[in-house]
Amino acid sequence: MRLEEKINADLKTAMKAKDQISLRGIRAIKSAIILAKTDGSGADLNEEKEIKMLQKLVKQRQDSLDIYIKQDREDLAKVEREEIAVIEKYLPAQLDPAALEVVLKKIIEQTGASSMRDMGKVMGMASKELAGKADGKSISTMVKQLLA
Repeated sequence: MRLEEKINADLKTAMKAKDQISLRGIRAIKSAIILAKTDGSGADLNEEKEIKMLQKLVKQRQDSLDIYIKQDREDLAKVEREEIAVIEKYLPAQLDPAALEVVLKKIIEQTGASSMRDMGKVMGMASKELAGKADGKSISTMVKQLLA
């Protein structure tokens, strides 16, 4: 089932259950899908683009959450945490740090990287291979540790 169909079905379910938390997150995803479909590029929304879109939504909320925590606004931070939880349900399972390290060591070995100068090569390959399975920030941090 494509993401759009799943979102529409889950939206109906959340409306019937009067689940306001799920409704907020699902409506955000639905809005992003509509924007992507009508952006004028004419490109079809494939699974890779759906994952990138969902990751972007999570990252936006995570950035807002960090700001709200710094400003001691727990009421707003709670809303962002709830929406992140809803959106993450539609993302593939994220790799734990140990599994991420194993994959990155394999990539470093394949590219022959030995120092920080080779980080670009490693990041390019890792970003493609780990799309949707890990966020860029955690990949970057781990690559820096492994190459240092």
